[in-house]
Amino acid sequence: MGSGVVIVGAGQAACQAAASLRQMGYEGALTLIGEESYLPYQRPPLSKTFLKDGAGYDSVQLRPQSFFETINCTVRTGVRAVSINRAQHLVNLDNGESIEYESLILATGARARPYPALAQAAPNVHYLRTVDDATALAASLSRARRIAIIGAGYVGMEVAASATQLGVEVAVYEAAPRVMQRSIGPVTSAAIEGVHARRGVQLHLNTPIAGIHHDGQGGPLTISAGSVAPYTVDALVIGIGAESNIELAAEAGLDCGRGIMIDAVCRTSDPAIFAIGDCTEQTHPVYGPGFRLESVQNAIEQGKCAAATIAGKPQPPAGVPWFWSDQYEHRIQVAGLSADHDQFIVRKPQADGGESVSQSVWYLRDRKVIAVEGLDAPKDFMAGRTLIKSGAEVNPDSLADPAIAPQAA
Repeated sequence: MGSGVVIVGAGQAACQAAASLRQMGYEGALTLIGEESYLPYQRPPLSKTFLKDGAGYDSVQLRPQSFFETINCTVRTGVRAVSINRAQHLVNLDNGESIEYESLILATGARARPYPALAQAAPNVHYLRTVDDATALAASLSRARRIAIIGAGYVGMEVAASATQLGVEVAVYEAAPRVMQRSIGPVTSAAIEGVHARRGVQLHLNTPIAGIHHDGQGGPLTISAGSVAPYTVDALVIGIGAESNIELAAEAGLDCGRGIMIDAVCRTSDPAIFAIGDCTEQTHPVYGPGFRLESVQNAIEQGKCAAATIAGKPQPPAGVPWFWSDQYEHRIQVAGLSADHDQFIVRKPQADGGESVSQSVWYLRDRKVIAVEGLDAPKDFMAGRTLIKSGAEVNPDSLADPAIAPQAA
């Protein structure tokens, strides 16, 4: 089996690739390299239960050390891959070591996009991507009376919910006209905005930041934005998206765009090198070229895909993209991609006198479901995934009737 498989990265995709390689019968050497000092862990809880419950690293760890010992996977944490020698099949580390590979999997993930107007760092200005980031933010929230969040995407809105539940006053600033605009449609955005507004979150939409004034030492920060009155806060959270970690691949001469370019089996422009997870841009077997999706589901599926190719096993079937968000007691679940829809339908149960916000939004093209967004609607979400995968036509009138279960025509 030669020098085996080396996986650079220690997140969800890397952990899945290691596990799947062994499950698929791969018997060669297996090495996982992680820049952080932790074993692979889950990132989604960092903006939710990790902040609210005072949970530590153990609460988000994906697998214990004993798991990696059982599958005979050498885990190297606290070291960074600095270059790839493709001719000699070597990964060079920042401690001077080199590790030989037969197949290399890049699972380098993504990093929080920095806010360009904040050149001067401050201990109460936070990004949220790692356990250490979340630990620092949790400490700030424990002391803060009010915070500001720049960016109303998944991270921003989840942190807003968590902070509010901790009794912190929250203001969110977003240059776009609605929350989570890159991920969901206007109807679901409006429902989520209502959920936060009822909890007292100040939502400043269509409001670019004009200035941030701070001393860089951890003192109060004052946010100036449009016609909104200046707002002084104890801490600031930046959640304006992520950038793929492509530098290692690009410097090695691999094809890169917004991510590391991979084909339908997660192979890069070098046949011995694969890439998986948030760092990738793929020619997807269903959605075509230019596919990028930062989600747990995509990381898991690409991990399995690369493992199958290396182990010489059949490819697992392509799944329907899906992702979720927990905010307060509500869950948003999205399946499929709504681009190019020609019709959308809202299913909303009759009001029962309570404060239920349950609803689902269905996106159709040629009478076929291509995406569904559920807010506290798990049955609709599951039915939507099934209908997307089947490609069956639906009756739009029946779909709009909440008394009729979603089904093929």
